[in-house]
Amino acid sequence: MTSLAIENDPYILAMPGPDSPVVLPQWISPGNTHANARYRDPVWPLAPLIDNPSGLLVRIHWKNCPAPMLGQMKLVTWTMINGQLRPTYLRERGHRARARGSAYDMRETCAEWMRLARWLHERRITSIGDCTDDLLRAYVSERWDGGVTRETARKICSRLTDLWAFDQLSARPSGIARPPWETEGVDDYLPADDGSGLGENSTEPLDPRVLGPLLVWAIRFVDDLADDILGAWAERRRLVDLAAANEASPESHEALAKFVLPRIRSGEPLPAVGTSDQPRLARTYLAAVTGASFGQVSRFAQRHRLAALVTERPGPCPLQVPVHGRIGEKPWRSRIDFTEAGELMRHLSTAAAVICLYLTGMRPQEVQGLRSGCCPDPASSPDGTPGRHLIRSRHYKNVTDDDGHHISAGAEREVPWVAIAPVVRAIRVLERMVPPGELLFSSAHQDVVFQRGHHGALRNESLNRRIKAFVAWVNREAISQGLTDQTIPEDPHGAIGLARFRRSLAWHIARRPGGLVALAIQYGHMRTVLDARTSSGYGSRSRGGIHSVLDVETALAAADTAAKLRDLAAAGERLSGPAARRALTSAATAPRFEGRIVPVTFAKKAAAYLARDGAVLYDNPDSMLICVFKRDNALCEPDPGATAPRQYDCQPGCGNAVRTDTHARLLRERADEIEELAAASPGPLGRRLAANADRLRETADAHDATAQLLKAAA
Repeated sequence: MTSLAIENDPYILAMPGPDSPVVLPQWISPGNTHANARYRDPVWPLAPLIDNPSGLLVRIHWKNCPAPMLGQMKLVTWTMINGQLRPTYLRERGHRARARGSAYDMRETCAEWMRLARWLHERRITSIGDCTDDLLRAYVSERWDGGVTRETARKICSRLTDLWAFDQLSARPSGIARPPWETEGVDDYLPADDGSGLGENSTEPLDPRVLGPLLVWAIRFVDDLADDILGAWAERRRLVDLAAANEASPESHEALAKFVLPRIRSGEPLPAVGTSDQPRLARTYLAAVTGASFGQVSRFAQRHRLAALVTERPGPCPLQVPVHGRIGEKPWRSRIDFTEAGELMRHLSTAAAVICLYLTGMRPQEVQGLRSGCCPDPASSPDGTPGRHLIRSRHYKNVTDDDGHHISAGAEREVPWVAIAPVVRAIRVLERMVPPGELLFSSAHQDVVFQRGHHGALRNESLNRRIKAFVAWVNREAISQGLTDQTIPEDPHGAIGLARFRRSLAWHIARRPGGLVALAIQYGHMRTVLDARTSSGYGSRSRGGIHSVLDVETALAAADTAAKLRDLAAAGERLSGPAARRALTSAATAPRFEGRIVPVTFAKKAAAYLARDGAVLYDNPDSMLICVFKRDNALCEPDPGATAPRQYDCQPGCGNAVRTDTHARLLRERADEIEELAAASPGPLGRRLAANADRLRETADAHDATAQLLKAAA
């Protein structure tokens, strides 16, 4: 009967044997070369299913499964890895249901199944088939006692349901009970909603005090120091290869003696590597600069007790390459050291990663998937205007084929990203570090010190560690260079993780117009391109891209502005400007957000909220006003269909402007600061600054003369 069912049901797989591959050949892509395992093996690598260059090569360890249920659990897991859920099953679960998940989902699902198996084993239950719906109720109830969010609980229930579904598709079903939430609904089985939803919008943006100097140093590395660092690394590699090829000869021994003995007699430092606490003789450096072999250097060091001497007086190993980079007004190094070239190369690629992560709006895995040649130089238009640099890249989130199967390798974006100048320069630097066509953040090529030849791109954990090390290096360098005002402080919300850059881009555009995103980059270009939601838009894509994150942050900022305006009006502040009454009406009807965590579904609501032309309030701290944006009134010439003003191009006399008494006070404070600067500036510049201060005071006086005490609309 079983064989007949298998023969007539394409969704039921044949029984595997001990030597059956863990992943059947039809699920392995042609370019995947990862080793497969056999059914009998105690560890099942899922790498044959992973084509994402930044993906972890996860495994399933069967030592975590109780022995009595090992056979049943292996079979249902193998069925999940190589089978697919029935279409009838998927139709009941909405558009997000997938016939096959990713390797990571499979690993997490199997981990939950084994957790259930251990729980059953503790209760002397030795078969999955003996797991009743009452036991499943008890399991999830105890599972929630450990403290899980409602969304996590929903995923756990879904994974337990998959255990029942895949068990039915196996060649020898165990007969586990159908979970009760499948018939009764899952809501009653989930913990209460505590508002701690996950997603990009729950990620804290980087603090401005952190991101400012971090981006300054990243751009400095790429623009000012890259040539020196790349030249030093090339020289270091040349010396290492030269030292390895050296052969012993009387001439090389004499050259070694002439280099070292005078330093010993005069008490000069000796070339050293390692830490300052544990310096070691730089044998490779000595071999390269003298022509001696490694054996000659070792024997010479032993004869003259150089190991002890170098501990007492360690010295540098300067590379003979020119240094052109400057920090401020002076060169950043007189010579780059043999020992620091590798560290500087790591920091250079980290700086490029920071620029790409923050100034593109890409997700981390999209940046990790970039390859050399992804951003070719554009051809000029017929009128000589240079074209925009476009980044051709792949995206990985929720990528499926026509059958709804997860595609680990991702897919090329239908619409390329538009790259601004700092990103292009960062990519050009990375392209000098890897071969043509290779991943820009290739683990094999970016691991310059150890050269362990790891697969794929640098992982999230590795890049996070590199960013931490980069910050530490920057702070030491800033202090040594006398630039204590350019150190990078600790972020109040924790480590500088990759996931925070994308949210930070949206936060700073929505909250700090003309400020941090710009630094040395014109903010206007960023917002203009981001608002151009067309085929050439900045990361635009029918499936949201960076725009959904930007919409959420902008909507939150607008709601905060409305709330503050309500509070100011209630406190008795006066308002001036042609849009004052419209601003109060809009503020009265704007939503108030009591928390900072918003669900994924908020993105569509945010876009609809921002589309209310003439009713959305935008704070502009640089111009010290509030813009009640209405396209037809705007003097900043927004693009057709734009939902936000060009805040960097705010024009006097605009019909959307509103000022409060607080804005007038800030205008006068700014005028005082500019006037002090004018007094210390040379003639023409001082006069221009003084005229600017006078204009600010005139604007504040105009507010005082026209401001009215308005009541917020009910």
